[in-house]
Amino acid sequence: MKRPTRENRLTAGDLLALSRHLSKSDDGSITMFACFMVLIMLMIGGIGVDMMRHEMERTRLQAISDRAVLAAADLDQPLDPEAVVRDYFAKANMAEYVSAVSVSDGLNYRTVTVDATNTIKTQFMDSMGVENLNVPARAKAEEKIQKVEISLVVDISGSMKDNGKMQNLKNAAGVFVDTVLKPENEDLISVSLIPYSEHVNAGPGIFDQLNVNKVHKFSHCIEIPDSEFDKLRFDRSRSYEQMQYFQWNYYSIESGNYQNTRYDTVCPRNGNRNGHTGEDYEAITAFSQNANALKAQINKFKPRAGTSIFLGMKWAVGMLHPDFRPIISNLADMGQADGAFANRPSALNDPETLKTVILMTDGQNDRSMRIPDWYYNSDSEIMHWVDYNLQYYMNRYVNYRYHSNFYYQKYDAAQGDRLLSNICDAAKEARIVIWSIGFEVTDHGANVMRDCASSPSHFFRVEGVEIEDAFESIARQINQLRLTQ
Repeated sequence: MKRPTRENRLTAGDLLALSRHLSKSDDGSITMFACFMVLIMLMIGGIGVDMMRHEMERTRLQAISDRAVLAAADLDQPLDPEAVVRDYFAKANMAEYVSAVSVSDGLNYRTVTVDATNTIKTQFMDSMGVENLNVPARAKAEEKIQKVEISLVVDISGSMKDNGKMQNLKNAAGVFVDTVLKPENEDLISVSLIPYSEHVNAGPGIFDQLNVNKVHKFSHCIEIPDSEFDKLRFDRSRSYEQMQYFQWNYYSIESGNYQNTRYDTVCPRNGNRNGHTGEDYEAITAFSQNANALKAQINKFKPRAGTSIFLGMKWAVGMLHPDFRPIISNLADMGQADGAFANRPSALNDPETLKTVILMTDGQNDRSMRIPDWYYNSDSEIMHWVDYNLQYYMNRYVNYRYHSNFYYQKYDAAQGDRLLSNICDAAKEARIVIWSIGFEVTDHGANVMRDCASSPSHFFRVEGVEIEDAFESIARQINQLRLTQ
């Protein structure tokens, strides 16, 4: 192309003269303004196109960065974390964009960070001297197993005998234990197993450390005043009453006969009497990380008696309150809790500790009876009810007109629902995470359990073998992966 000569090349003076000429003409000023506006619009549009391309590339680069670090930070990931990140970029044809990968590992955590950069050539901004735009991306993911204190509260009431529910529970609870108590979680995660039916068997180790008015030696349940369901902790300055030992049901679910004091007592037996082995598997196991022992206990469960969900929940949260620490410390000294957890429960506001309850039921709160004090205030009367099923005795030896004199109703379903709601609210206020599972429950039972959970997404309503999926999902979410940046 022929270069313009000096004679036909526009100079700055020529442009100035032209502008002066146009400025003296109305038409010329409008033309100048219009040209200027078109030029500005083209420039802005061009910049917009370049910036849109930049943002599209940045979004694409950030997305692959996020996915890469999430996969690499997973503590279950067997491959080298940096290799995982670079492989993600390579498969997206972005291998050359990776600037740096940083991996930090510890006993209970893994943090992976990636920095990536790309450069795109501009299509319009180069006319303004900007030939390239840098496209940065940075992602950081961390999976951290905090110290976790779990109260696993399972329903072993009489209705669990139906539809294979007990076996499904055993399978599901076993999966849960195996999922949370992995070797890499050693000394970090504790599980307290709390079986419940119509009452909760604290076991002698816990029972003997509370201030209890002991009236017999056959079982280890305590009566908890309604006022204590408004707060988490057990009041160690209070004198609790020991639960009576008697069998209410006329027909024993487990033994299949009409007079058997081994099963279906309101509070399960501890120890031996008349050749009957006490049901030690129903006692609370506190702060354990022995997966095999926990599963062995779970596999011994048998359905019995009624349903008092609120009592199971009270024990679950009470054992997570730091006021329970001296009891756990003593249990550890006696070999009844894991020594690694002798200083637990942690403080409620400990940022390194997650406190959580998994509450499971297959029914709803039911009524529960007690014997009046006038017929349970001497050794001979206590022994009488150890030997005789209450309804069996009344039907054989008491005129039906006087049956109501021999018992009274301590709890009904509505009262149980209210107490459960109170203790669940207290736990949520203390930032204890509550997962609830309604296992083949009625709509009412589902509503009660949903209300107890930390949120609707923390509630599972399941049928049959679905209970295993619920327990496994909860276990995995406890050990959750968090994208932190």
